Amino acid sequence: MAPPRTLLIVLAGGAGARLGSVADAAAASALRFAGSHRLIDFPLSHARNSGIPDVWVLERHHAITAHLAGGRPWDLDRTRGGLVVRGLGEVADGAAAGSADALWAQVDAIGAYEPEVVLVAPADAVYRMDYSAVAAEHLRIGAAATVVTTRYDGDRSRHGVVVVREGRVTHYAHRPRVARTDVIATGVLAFEPRELLARLTSLRRDRAGDGALGDIGERLMPGVADAGDAVELRHTGYWRDVGTVAEYWRAHMDLLTRPPFDLDDPAWPISTRQLRHAAARLTAGAEVDRALVSAGAVVEGTVRRSVLGPGVHVSPGAVVSDAVLLDDVRIGPGAQVHRAVVDEGARVRGRAEVGAPAPTGPAAEADAAVEAGAAVGTGAAVGDGEIALVGARAVVHPRKRVPPGGRYGAR
Repeated sequence: MAPPRTLLIVLAGGAGARLGSVADAAAASALRFAGSHRLIDFPLSHARNSGIPDVWVLERHHAITAHLAGGRPWDLDRTRGGLVVRGLGEVADGAAAGSADALWAQVDAIGAYEPEVVLVAPADAVYRMDYSAVAAEHLRIGAAATVVTTRYDGDRSRHGVVVVREGRVTHYAHRPRVARTDVIATGVLAFEPRELLARLTSLRRDRAGDGALGDIGERLMPGVADAGDAVELRHTGYWRDVGTVAEYWRAHMDLLTRPPFDLDDPAWPISTRQLRHAAARLTAGAEVDRALVSAGAVVEGTVRRSVLGPGVHVSPGAVVSDAVLLDDVRIGPGAQVHRAVVDEGARVRGRAEVGAPAPTGPAAEADAAVEAGAAVGTGAAVGDGEIALVGARAVVHPRKRVPPGGRYGAR
């Protein structure tokens, strides 16, 4: 039997507002992960591994366009079909579109494509999923929408929370203050195309006054659930939303301490655009323990349970622990960075201290894996020669300078 004609739509336009200083107004989907990858690599790799040849990426920020490389890293560079990059569109007043508005902007194109299944997936989560199995189960049941869910013990007020009875989604709450269950939507959805287009058209007509449909979870999915037309498909594997600094950091700690899956698994590789850097270099004085060190990085100091992105430099006498350093970060001689995320191009100069080290003792490993860290934004600079302190949960915003002797949310 031929596979169903499936169209995957990847929502890659989010500006990463919840990521604060880390995303710095760029697309969250372009954010580096595990030193070598970017978040959008996950849905694109799942599409390739699932045998789905047609993928539309809806994006607003050109920062991700170069990384997509026409779809080549995921075998999506095709004469017909393959990877197509589309804009998100705008609502009537010119404001940024929500995810439902982004789908509405593609209504005519979706209709012309004539898919049997429309899959929608986010680009700000870390997980592994067979999209073809989602499409097959959706067609088997025959509902208007299939919601891929997972149990979640974190802050559910940032997610779509669902009530499920006998496999049906009977209630869908968009970012509720009080969650009725611990089951949330992962953001992966399967739609019957005609039902999707009809509901988008109806919502657009009803919102004719301001034109805004908002996000998919605001009106579209609650309406489908209330009509009894949504079913659940439970994802039981690893899934982590990385839309906040704390969750982004925690996903990296998971990767270092208890890897949920192998990014290089030959059976399900997470592919990415290749980096153009020389090999990483560890000098004679370097001490490295349980770390991911990307190409182009230079380590002359001490690095423990951390992820170093391309071009990172850790100077002699510096100590980095339980940290995520993105591209081209510089850690000066004698500086210390603990339980923190340091964004691209930031400078932590000599004798500066960012974050707080993990406590010692039997609970240290567990504590380091759950405690949120500090964040230093793109191009920020901390200290220079005299001790400057950045507190354990402080956020240094992009291009801000913390002067020598300064204290910024210090412990």
